[in-house]
Amino acid sequence: MTTKLFFQKKETNMTKINENKKCYLVTGGCGFIGSHLVDSLINQGHKVLVLDNLSTGKRENLNPKVSLIVGDITDYEAVEKCFLNIDGCFHLAAIASVEKSTIEWAKTHMVNVTGTVNIFQAASRSNPRVPVVYTSSAAVYGDCKIMPISENTDPNPLTAYGVDKYSCDLHGGVAWNVHRVHNIGLRPFNVYGPRQDPLSPYSGVISIFTNNILSGKNIKVFGDGEQVRDFVYVGDAVKAFSAAMDNLQDANLRYGHEEINLCTGIATSINKLIEIIADIYGCKVNRINEGLRMGDIKVSIGDPSNLATRLKVRLDTTLKEGLATMLGNFTEIDQRRTG
Repeated sequence: MTTKLFFQKKETNMTKINENKKCYLVTGGCGFIGSHLVDSLINQGHKVLVLDNLSTGKRENLNPKVSLIVGDITDYEAVEKCFLNIDGCFHLAAIASVEKSTIEWAKTHMVNVTGTVNIFQAASRSNPRVPVVYTSSAAVYGDCKIMPISENTDPNPLTAYGVDKYSCDLHGGVAWNVHRVHNIGLRPFNVYGPRQDPLSPYSGVISIFTNNILSGKNIKVFGDGEQVRDFVYVGDAVKAFSAAMDNLQDANLRYGHEEINLCTGIATSINKLIEIIADIYGCKVNRINEGLRMGDIKVSIGDPSNLATRLKVRLDTTLKEGLATMLGNFTEIDQRRTG
């Protein structure tokens, strides 16, 4: 499918069976969560346009039924063109790395904040205005002392990445209060699953641990390993994104702007995580303990109440189930590599 087809005027003689089908823009649609979301939208019969600069996303992640524009969200003209004749935007493109935000502070700020403002501005100039579901982050909360963390907790980000994501939330408020763009910011905790690149130093701990354990490599555990996290399977995360968009497109349900935690409320320590992975895979664990990293948070557990009440979404994939699915994915990758 060519990009030009996507920009043509919508057909007016659609059959009843397609009346509820939409056209969506997904930024970062070649990435980890984005590509799973794209697959889900295609399976529902929707049309999808993806904007991705392929800096971390991969073409092989992309559904063949999707139109891809290779471009950057920091380029406003490129963004604005993508908003022609779409019904909603899922904004997932970002530099999702605390470490990189420290090393390349200005660049990550430009992508994460200016890129998001570009999305909101393009949405505000569309007619009608396009609703936006965007990725915020649990990093906006910082090191909280009261668990679980609710959306009413005062943000106290400790890193440039967390500050940028909180800035996106504030701009989401402006998008509604000033420009009347309906939007929801989802605050993911620790999302994991297939397609998460284990070779990236900025990838999630589960992906890195799984790859190293299966490869017989050492795994690094910072501190005593009793840090506690809230792990979300990517398939469940996709359900939340879809539900958020459904909410924005239902005049009886939507608010103007809000942030909602994307979490399970279930606590798992790093040590327990290693035990579960090793047990499922039947592998020996070679671990090396190192000192705590600067800014490492001891406990981070979210309150999923608003996810359940506002979006009617419950994240019901257990950690063991999700990890077992990842095992199958890693096995398939190994088989392809070995021929």
